[in-house]
Amino acid sequence: MVGRSNVGKSSLINALARQKVARTSAAPGKTRLANFYRVQRGSGPTMYLVDLPGYGYARGGDASAAEFSRLTEAYFARAKSGLVTGDSGLAARDSESGSRVPGPESGIRIGVLLLVDSRHPGLQSDLDTWRWLQQQPSPCGVIGTKVDKLTRAERARHARELESSFDVHVPLVSADTGEGLEELWKLIVTLPRQTAA
Repeated sequence: MVGRSNVGKSSLINALARQKVARTSAAPGKTRLANFYRVQRGSGPTMYLVDLPGYGYARGGDASAAEFSRLTEAYFARAKSGLVTGDSGLAARDSESGSRVPGPESGIRIGVLLLVDSRHPGLQSDLDTWRWLQQQPSPCGVIGTKVDKLTRAERARHARELESSFDVHVPLVSADTGEGLEELWKLIVTLPRQTAA
């Protein structure tokens, strides 16, 4: 999962896992590493949700921002080459079990979700990230977070703006209320099977 700092990536992972596995904070910039979480829904396949550091804010100023950028680029470079684990600051072990995380060379398919705050559709940094993700080898989708913070009228208007800006269907979800999680699960399961553009 990719997105601006404080967009709710860690909270959404906790909501999907139905337990607190990812550390969260009201202050942006809490996630500093690529964290891997092994999840399984019912009798479905085991998968890894990867929580990458957010962009747009970094504790520690420019040096931290540059480090976040390096880490994210290293993750996608390794995904492209078939090596997700290694020595570039990437978490090479599962956060819960401590076991080694298999890379795509093991037959693992990768899909990328860009999380955007549904209260702020069309931010330039989100659009720039979306264009960059579309150039990567993995299929990608967009999710609008924090939908519970919008009124009914805002939901409809912001949903239209998001879909117009990103030119794809953008499901709206809330980690707090669970709204939209069913549709998100369907996207998570099907996205890696899609052919990258």
